[in-house]
Amino acid sequence: MKDFEGYLEWFLNLLIEYTPKLVYAFVLLIGGLLAIKLVRTIILRIMKRREMDPTAVRFLLDILTWVLRVMLFIIVIAQLGVETSSFVAILGAAGLAVGLSLQGSLSNFAGGLLIIIFKPFRVGDYIEAQGEGGTVNEIQIFATKITTPSNQVIYIPNGSLSNGNIRNFSKEVTRRGEIIIGAGYGSNMKHVKDVLAKVVANEPKILDEPAPIIRIKGLADNSVNFQILAWAKNEDYWQMLSDVQENVKIQFDAEGIEIPFPQRDIVIRNLDKKNLPS
Repeated sequence: MKDFEGYLEWFLNLLIEYTPKLVYAFVLLIGGLLAIKLVRTIILRIMKRREMDPTAVRFLLDILTWVLRVMLFIIVIAQLGVETSSFVAILGAAGLAVGLSLQGSLSNFAGGLLIIIFKPFRVGDYIEAQGEGGTVNEIQIFATKITTPSNQVIYIPNGSLSNGNIRNFSKEVTRRGEIIIGAGYGSNMKHVKDVLAKVVANEPKILDEPAPIIRIKGLADNSVNFQILAWAKNEDYWQMLSDVQENVKIQFDAEGIEIPFPQRDIVIRNLDKKNLPS
Protein backbone atom coordinates (compact mmCIF):
# COMPACT_ATOMS: atom_id res chain seq x y z
CA MET A 1 0.00 0.00 0.00
CA LYS A 2 2.85 2.34 0.85
CA ASP A 3 4.50 1.51 -2.49
CA PHE A 4 1.28 2.38 -4.35
CA GLU A 5 0.98 5.67 -2.47
CA GLY A 6 4.61 6.42 -3.28
CA TYR A 7 4.13 5.76 -7.02
CA LEU A 8 0.93 7.80 -7.03
CA GLU A 9 2.66 10.71 -5.33
CA TRP A 10 5.57 10.47 -7.82
CA PHE A 11 3.14 10.43 -10.76
CA LEU A 12 1.20 13.43 -9.47
CA ASN A 13 4.39 15.42 -8.90
CA LEU A 14 5.56 14.52 -12.42
CA LEU A 15 2.19 15.49 -13.86
CA ILE A 16 2.22 18.81 -12.02
CA GLU A 17 5.77 19.48 -13.18
CA TYR A 18 5.22 18.60 -16.86
CA THR A 19 1.64 19.78 -17.38
CA PRO A 20 2.64 23.42 -17.99
CA LYS A 21 5.34 22.23 -20.40
CA LEU A 22 2.87 20.01 -22.26
CA VAL A 23 0.31 22.80 -22.52
CA TYR A 24 2.97 25.27 -23.66
CA ALA A 25 4.35 22.80 -26.20
CA PHE A 26 0.85 22.12 -27.54
CA VAL A 27 0.10 25.82 -27.87
CA LEU A 28 3.49 26.33 -29.51
CA LEU A 29 2.76 23.53 -31.98
CA ILE A 30 -0.64 24.92 -32.98
CA GLY A 31 0.68 28.47 -33.20
CA GLY A 32 3.67 27.30 -35.21
CA LEU A 33 1.52 25.45 -37.74
CA LEU A 34 -0.67 28.53 -38.16
CA ALA A 35 2.42 30.71 -38.54
CA ILE A 36 3.82 28.36 -41.22
CA LYS A 37 0.53 28.57 -43.08
CA LEU A 38 0.62 32.38 -42.86
CA VAL A 39 4.24 32.54 -44.06
CA ARG A 40 3.38 30.23 -46.96
CA THR A 41 0.47 32.50 -47.97
CA ILE A 42 2.60 35.67 -47.80
CA ILE A 43 5.45 34.16 -49.84
CA LEU A 44 2.95 32.83 -52.38
CA ARG A 45 1.52 36.32 -52.88
CA ILE A 46 5.01 37.82 -53.28
CA MET A 47 5.98 35.20 -55.87
CA LYS A 48 2.75 35.75 -57.82
CA ARG A 49 3.32 39.53 -57.86
CA ARG A 50 6.76 38.93 -59.35
CA GLU A 51 5.15 36.61 -61.92
CA MET A 52 7.40 33.68 -61.09
CA ASP A 53 6.94 30.37 -62.86
CA PRO A 54 4.02 28.48 -61.18
CA THR A 55 6.05 25.27 -61.21
CA ALA A 56 8.94 26.86 -59.34
CA VAL A 57 6.53 28.53 -56.91
CA ARG A 58 4.88 25.27 -55.88
CA PHE A 59 8.18 23.40 -55.68
CA LEU A 60 9.87 26.04 -53.49
CA LEU A 61 6.83 26.36 -51.24
CA ASP A 62 6.76 22.60 -50.63
CA ILE A 63 10.45 22.57 -49.65
CA LEU A 64 10.05 25.65 -47.41
CA THR A 65 7.01 24.14 -45.69
CA TRP A 66 8.80 20.91 -44.80
CA VAL A 67 11.90 22.74 -43.55
CA LEU A 68 9.78 24.95 -41.28
CA ARG A 69 7.86 21.93 -39.99
CA VAL A 70 11.07 20.13 -39.02
CA MET A 71 12.34 23.26 -37.25
CA LEU A 72 9.03 23.60 -35.40
CA PHE A 73 9.16 19.96 -34.32
CA ILE A 74 12.66 20.44 -32.87
CA ILE A 75 11.55 23.57 -30.99
CA VAL A 76 8.51 21.79 -29.54
CA ILE A 77 10.45 18.80 -28.22
CA ALA A 78 13.03 21.19 -26.76
CA GLN A 79 10.22 22.75 -24.70
CA LEU A 80 9.43 19.29 -23.32
CA GLY A 81 12.94 18.99 -21.95
CA VAL A 82 14.37 16.70 -24.58
CA GLU A 83 18.05 17.29 -25.31
CA THR A 84 17.99 18.73 -28.84
CA SER A 85 21.67 18.16 -29.58
CA SER A 86 21.31 14.43 -29.06
CA PHE A 87 18.04 14.44 -30.93
CA VAL A 88 19.57 16.27 -33.89
CA ALA A 89 22.40 13.71 -33.96
CA ILE A 90 19.88 10.87 -33.91
CA LEU A 91 17.82 12.63 -36.58
CA GLY A 92 20.92 13.05 -38.74
CA ALA A 93 21.83 9.38 -38.42
CA ALA A 94 18.27 8.38 -39.19
CA GLY A 95 18.24 10.73 -42.17
CA LEU A 96 21.44 9.14 -43.48
CA ALA A 97 19.97 5.66 -43.14
CA VAL A 98 16.74 6.71 -44.80
CA GLY A 99 18.69 8.47 -47.55
CA LEU A 100 20.69 5.34 -48.33
CA SER A 101 17.53 3.26 -48.47
CA LEU A 102 15.69 5.82 -50.59
CA GLN A 103 18.29 6.56 -53.24
CA GLY A 104 15.64 6.39 -55.95
CA SER A 105 13.55 9.02 -54.20
CA LEU A 106 16.58 11.29 -53.78
CA SER A 107 17.28 10.84 -57.49
CA ASN A 108 13.71 11.90 -58.23
CA PHE A 109 14.13 14.91 -55.92
CA ALA A 110 17.33 15.94 -57.73
CA GLY A 111 15.55 15.40 -61.06
CA GLY A 112 12.79 17.73 -59.93
CA LEU A 113 15.36 20.41 -59.12
CA LEU A 114 16.92 20.03 -62.57
CA ILE A 115 13.52 20.37 -64.23
CA ILE A 116 12.78 23.52 -62.23
CA ILE A 117 16.19 25.05 -63.02
CA PHE A 118 16.55 24.21 -66.72
CA LYS A 119 12.81 24.22 -67.55
CA PRO A 120 12.62 21.70 -70.43
CA PHE A 121 8.85 22.06 -70.03
CA ARG A 122 6.31 24.00 -68.01
CA VAL A 123 2.85 23.35 -66.62
CA GLY A 124 0.43 23.34 -69.55
CA ASP A 125 2.94 22.03 -72.11
CA TYR A 126 2.20 18.90 -74.13
CA ILE A 127 5.15 16.51 -73.92
CA GLU A 128 6.18 12.98 -74.82
CA ALA A 129 8.61 11.22 -72.47
CA GLN A 130 9.24 7.72 -71.16
CA GLY A 131 6.83 6.31 -73.73
CA GLU A 132 3.95 8.50 -72.52
CA GLY A 133 2.39 11.65 -73.90
CA GLY A 134 0.13 14.24 -72.34
CA THR A 135 -0.32 17.73 -70.91
CA VAL A 136 1.77 18.63 -67.85
CA ASN A 137 -0.55 19.39 -64.94
CA GLU A 138 1.84 19.54 -62.03
CA ILE A 139 5.56 19.17 -61.29
CA GLN A 140 5.82 17.71 -57.81
CA ILE A 141 8.90 17.08 -55.66
CA PHE A 142 9.34 13.48 -56.76
CA ALA A 143 7.16 13.08 -59.86
CA THR A 144 5.53 14.98 -62.70
CA LYS A 145 1.80 14.62 -63.27
CA ILE A 146 0.53 14.58 -66.87
CA THR A 147 -2.92 14.01 -68.37
CA THR A 148 -3.22 12.09 -71.63
CA PRO A 149 -5.62 13.13 -74.43
CA SER A 150 -7.94 10.32 -73.26
CA ASN A 151 -8.03 11.96 -69.78
CA GLN A 152 -5.80 9.42 -68.03
CA VAL A 153 -3.51 10.70 -65.28
CA ILE A 154 0.11 9.48 -65.37
CA TYR A 155 2.86 10.16 -62.82
CA ILE A 156 6.39 10.02 -64.25
CA PRO A 157 9.32 9.94 -61.75
CA ASN A 158 11.42 13.08 -62.05
CA GLY A 159 14.68 11.10 -61.99
CA SER A 160 13.96 9.13 -65.15
CA LEU A 161 12.23 12.15 -66.70
CA SER A 162 15.23 14.45 -66.28
CA ASN A 163 17.68 11.81 -67.57
CA GLY A 164 15.65 10.74 -70.61
CA ASN A 165 14.54 12.26 -73.89
CA ILE A 166 11.72 14.78 -73.70
CA ARG A 167 9.75 15.92 -76.73
CA ASN A 168 8.02 19.23 -75.99
CA PHE A 169 5.31 20.07 -78.54
CA SER A 170 4.44 23.38 -76.85
CA LYS A 171 7.91 24.90 -76.58
CA GLU A 172 7.62 26.79 -79.89
CA VAL A 173 4.72 28.98 -81.00
CA THR A 174 4.43 27.39 -84.45
CA ARG A 175 4.67 23.85 -85.76
CA ARG A 176 5.13 22.30 -89.20
CA GLY A 177 2.82 19.57 -90.39
CA GLU A 178 3.33 16.98 -93.09
CA ILE A 179 0.41 15.72 -95.17
CA ILE A 180 0.84 12.93 -97.71
CA ILE A 181 -1.71 12.83 -100.55
CA GLY A 182 -1.80 10.03 -103.12
CA ALA A 183 -2.94 10.53 -106.73
CA GLY A 184 -3.39 7.94 -109.47
CA TYR A 185 -0.65 7.37 -112.05
CA GLY A 186 -3.08 8.41 -114.76
CA SER A 187 -3.52 11.90 -113.28
CA ASN A 188 -1.85 15.00 -114.67
CA MET A 189 0.90 15.88 -112.19
CA LYS A 190 0.73 19.63 -112.82
CA HIS A 191 -3.04 19.59 -112.42
CA VAL A 192 -2.73 17.77 -109.11
CA LYS A 193 -0.17 20.25 -107.81
CA ASP A 194 -2.35 23.18 -108.88
CA VAL A 195 -5.34 21.74 -107.00
CA LEU A 196 -3.23 21.14 -103.89
CA ALA A 197 -1.86 24.68 -104.09
CA LYS A 198 -5.41 26.03 -104.27
CA VAL A 199 -6.45 24.06 -101.16
CA VAL A 200 -3.40 25.27 -99.24
CA ALA A 201 -3.95 28.90 -100.29
CA ASN A 202 -7.58 28.80 -99.11
CA GLU A 203 -6.78 27.29 -95.69
CA PRO A 204 -6.78 30.17 -93.14
CA LYS A 205 -4.93 28.20 -90.46
CA ILE A 206 -1.84 27.76 -92.64
CA LEU A 207 0.74 30.51 -92.08
CA ASP A 208 2.16 32.47 -94.99
CA GLU A 209 5.64 32.43 -93.47
CA PRO A 210 7.41 30.07 -93.68
CA ALA A 211 5.81 29.44 -97.05
CA PRO A 212 4.15 26.04 -97.55
CA ILE A 213 5.84 23.50 -99.81
CA ILE A 214 4.15 21.10 -102.24
CA ARG A 215 6.25 18.43 -103.94
CA ILE A 216 6.31 14.79 -105.00
CA LYS A 217 7.51 12.58 -102.15
CA GLY A 218 7.70 9.26 -103.94
CA LEU A 219 6.31 6.81 -106.47
CA ALA A 220 4.42 4.16 -104.54
CA ASP A 221 2.97 0.85 -105.77
CA ASN A 222 -0.48 2.29 -106.47
CA SER A 223 -0.06 6.07 -106.41
CA VAL A 224 2.12 9.11 -106.87
CA ASN A 225 2.51 10.53 -103.36
CA PHE A 226 2.53 14.30 -102.94
CA GLN A 227 3.92 15.93 -99.82
CA ILE A 228 2.45 19.11 -98.29
CA LEU A 229 4.63 20.85 -95.70
CA ALA A 230 2.72 23.65 -94.00
CA TRP A 231 3.17 25.69 -90.83
CA ALA A 232 0.46 26.55 -88.32
CA LYS A 233 0.12 27.88 -84.80
CA ASN A 234 0.33 25.22 -82.11
CA GLU A 235 -3.31 25.59 -81.15
CA ASP A 236 -4.40 25.25 -84.82
CA TYR A 237 -2.10 22.38 -85.78
CA TRP A 238 -4.40 19.35 -85.55
CA GLN A 239 -7.41 21.15 -86.97
CA MET A 240 -5.29 22.39 -89.88
CA LEU A 241 -4.25 18.83 -90.76
CA SER A 242 -7.86 17.66 -90.68
CA ASP A 243 -9.20 20.60 -92.71
CA VAL A 244 -6.56 20.27 -95.43
CA GLN A 245 -7.21 16.56 -95.95
CA GLU A 246 -10.97 17.10 -95.99
CA ASN A 247 -10.72 19.90 -98.57
CA VAL A 248 -8.28 17.91 -100.72
CA LYS A 249 -10.81 15.07 -100.94
CA ILE A 250 -13.56 17.54 -101.89
CA GLN A 251 -11.44 19.23 -104.57
CA PHE A 252 -10.13 15.94 -105.99
CA ASP A 253 -13.69 14.69 -106.39
CA ALA A 254 -14.70 17.95 -108.08
CA GLU A 255 -11.70 17.87 -110.45
CA GLY A 256 -12.01 14.16 -111.23
CA ILE A 257 -8.64 13.27 -109.69
CA GLU A 258 -8.47 9.69 -108.49
CA ILE A 259 -7.25 8.89 -105.00
CA PRO A 260 -6.09 5.30 -105.51
CA PHE A 261 -6.41 2.44 -103.07
CA PRO A 262 -4.55 -0.90 -102.98
CA GLN A 263 -5.82 -3.31 -105.64
CA ARG A 264 -4.69 -6.51 -107.32
CA ASP A 265 -5.43 -7.97 -110.75
CA ILE A 266 -6.34 -11.66 -110.74
CA VAL A 267 -5.76 -13.55 -114.01
CA ILE A 268 -7.46 -16.93 -114.49
CA ARG A 269 -6.06 -19.06 -117.25
CA ASN A 270 -7.55 -22.17 -118.82
CA LEU A 271 -5.09 -24.99 -118.47
CA ASP A 272 -4.97 -28.01 -120.75
CA LYS A 273 -6.29 -30.97 -118.79
CA LYS A 274 -3.46 -33.10 -120.22
CA ASN A 275 -0.95 -30.99 -118.34
CA LEU A 276 -2.78 -31.26 -115.03
CA PRO A 277 -1.34 -33.72 -112.48
CA SER A 278 -3.35 -36.89 -112.03
